[in-house]
Parts: sequence; structure tokens; C-alpha cells
Amino acid sequence: MISVNDFKTGLTIEVDGGIWRVLDFQHVKPGKGAAFVRSKLRNLRTGAIQEKTFRAGEKVEKAQIDNRRMQYLYASGDSHVFMDTENYEQVELPAKQIEYELNFLKENMEVQIIMFQGETLGVELPNTVELVVTETEPGIKGDTASGGSKPATLETGLIVQVPFFVNVGDRLIINTTDGSYVSRA
Repeated sequence: MISVNDFKTGLTIEVDGGIWRVLDFQHVKPGKGAAFVRSKLRNLRTGAIQEKTFRAGEKVEKAQIDNRRMQYLYASGDSHVFMDTENYEQVELPAKQIEYELNFLKENMEVQIIMFQGETLGVELPNTVELVVTETEPGIKGDTASGGSKPATLETGLIVQVPFFVNVGDRLIINTTDGSYVSRA
């Protein structure tokens, strides 16, 4: 058991029969009444995000999550195949379970697979990934100083707003938490 006063971003807990990851939390001490913790949680089974309020000092169960390093192999129909890099065991995940993560996954990429008591919950991506631009409008000379942006389609199908100087074939570093452009690789 863990107190809600000890919440940290990334902590995994069991609440109401679900496995939740703490995305954000805030300790609130109102002038009148008892203190409480306002939190933003992501359900690791469904991907749903929910805001939940706990009384200060309330206890919740900490979920024991196993992270296994796996390599993304290929898409097979409506599922995606990952292979454990140590024992070559393969795991299939349905596309709807990793819908957001598919925007960043390339074949042979290594990721962490989140497991809870033998159940595969999802994929944990690195903070940034390197992807190639497959389609974008050509940049016009002199536009770099304006500070504007244009849409670019990446090799995974993700569309990102990028600066005007980015061209087709450029390798970009993309933030996986919000899908934003970071820099050229």
C-alpha cells in the first residue's frame, strides 16, 4: 500500500479494479476543509484518461508492473508482433490497444512492453524517436526567419507541424509524449 501523498509521475497503482499510471497530480490544501490530492490517471488496459480526487493520506495499492525489453517485428492483420530480445518469445498486441504508440513504431525498434501478472498491457516508448519525412511542401528560400510551420507526413503516417526548412528525406527527432517536432537528427 502507498499513500496518495507519495504520488509521483509515472507511478502505477491499482484503483477500482483497474491498473492506472499517474500522469499528473496536485496536492491541494484549501483554506476550509480537509486537504486532498487531485490526480490525472491513465488506465493501462483501456488507455482512458480520468481525473480522480483522493483524500490526503488515503492509501492505494501499488501495482507491480514488469517491463520487458522487446523488439517490434511487424504488423499481422489487426495485431502487431513483438519479440523478447532475450528468449525470442513473441507477443501479439491488438492495434486498438497500442493505437497512439503506432504513430512512432518502426520495424526492428526496441521498446518496453508493460506487463502485469502475465497480462500484456501495452507499450512504453522512449521519450523521443527518429523518423524520416516522407511528404511535405518544399521550403521557400527566406521562409526560415518567419518562424512559421508547415505539416509534414512521417514514415509511420504521423503528421507533425515542422519549420519551413524541413524537406522530404530529412530525419527528425519527435517527442513521443505529445507528438511534436524537437529538431533535425
